[in-house]
Formats: sequence, structure tokens, C-alpha cells
Amino acid sequence: MASAGDTRLGRAAGQPAWWLQVVPVILGLGAFAVYATLRAFEGAYFQWGPYLSPFYSPLIDVHHKYWPFSPALLILGGPLGFRVTCYYYRKAYYRAFFFDPPACAVTEKSGRVYRGETRFPLILQNAHRYFLYLAVIFMAFLWHDAVRGFLFNDGFGVGVGSIVLLANVSLLSLYFLSCHSLRHLVGGKLDCFSCAVAGRARHQAWSWLGALNEQHMLFAWISLFGVGLADFYVRLVSSGAIRDLRLL
Repeated sequence: MASAGDTRLGRAAGQPAWWLQVVPVILGLGAFAVYATLRAFEGAYFQWGPYLSPFYSPLIDVHHKYWPFSPALLILGGPLGFRVTCYYYRKAYYRAFFFDPPACAVTEKSGRVYRGETRFPLILQNAHRYFLYLAVIFMAFLWHDAVRGFLFNDGFGVGVGSIVLLANVSLLSLYFLSCHSLRHLVGGKLDCFSCAVAGRARHQAWSWLGALNEQHMLFAWISLFGVGLADFYVRLVSSGAIRDLRLL
């Protein structure tokens, strides 16, 4: 246990294995960041039949009439901004990559002064509520892509890719609906539900979103890897590495 005057980085109060919580985050977020960056810049193998990779949705200027680079770079800022400013991810990468602090009851590097997110650049994290509004648009496109994944040239059908895209957008929806900002927008800022317009309905929605919010960390992780796996599957099919199996 760290003494009152001990300022060495990583000295823990009763939890010497704090790094066991940090290492999986470094590996998980790091691996996804590398893969997503490579795929975003690749600009190829993002579409096959009715399947469209979620990294490239909505698909803009696919024929490069106005934009010479990967189409994914045109829309990357929206979903990336929503993830990066997410309350859970902020805690995760502050601890894992900046040791700020490494964990609860663990000392920071000597000489650091805590200022929260009140100064540049961290004050920009407050834009999360605005990325929430933008995320609604992206969710609409992703649900459109998931439905379209069942519409083949010969009519309605079900392929493995159809299930993959549907599972992906379902996981993303759980992540979106469990968002702290959405819960606050619906009713978190109210002191009196019975005094508000549509108070009963808002209270029911707030309670439901609150139940989802309790699992926000879980939804953040499974939706992160879900979107990566969906893109990976589309890439494999599009590149000819595997064949999509039609189930119906």
C-alpha cells in the first residue's frame, strides 16, 4: 500500500495487480485501432452483393469523382468522434495509454496537476452530446444496410453475411441506447418527471435506458469488435478469400 508521501507512479492502495485491468484495454483498443486504420485507408474490398462494410457506410463518392482517397475517410469522423468522446472509452484510454490515473487508488506520475476536462484539448470531450446526434444518422444508414443485406439479385435471401450485418447493427444499437448522454437527454436532467411534458413516458424511457446503461461497458466492447468482425467478413467475401454461404 502506498504511503501518504509516496508519489511513485503505480503505487496502489490495496490493489497491487492494477495493471491486469490495463493490459487488456491496451491490447484490445490497440489492435482495433491498427486494424481500423489500415482498413479505412485501404479503400478496397468493402462491398459484395448486398453487403456493405460498416466502415464505409454511408458510401460516398465510390468512383472517386471528387475525392481521390478511400471513401471511408469521408465518414470516419462521425463514428470515431462518438467512440473517442464516449464516457466509458475516455476512462479506459486515460488509464491504459496515459496512466491518468492507471486505476482507482493508484498514484499518478509525480508533478501532475488534476484539471479534469476543463482545458484544451480535453475540454473538446464535451462534444460527445453532439456526436450523439450525428450517431443517429449513422445508425439509420447501418440499419438500412442490414435490411439490404437480405435483398439479393434473385430476391429475398439469408446469407451468413446477412446475419453478420444484422448482429453488428443490433450490437451498435445497444451501445447507442446505453449511452450516458442519451439517458441524460431523455430524463437525466429533470428534477421532477411529473412536472415535465410527457413525464410518465419519459420516466419509463429513462428507466429502460438506465437499465441498459448499467451494461454500457459490455456493449462498448462487444459492439467494437462486432463492427470489426463485420468489416472483416465483408472483406473476406469481397476479396474472394471465402464464399458467402446462402442459408435461404
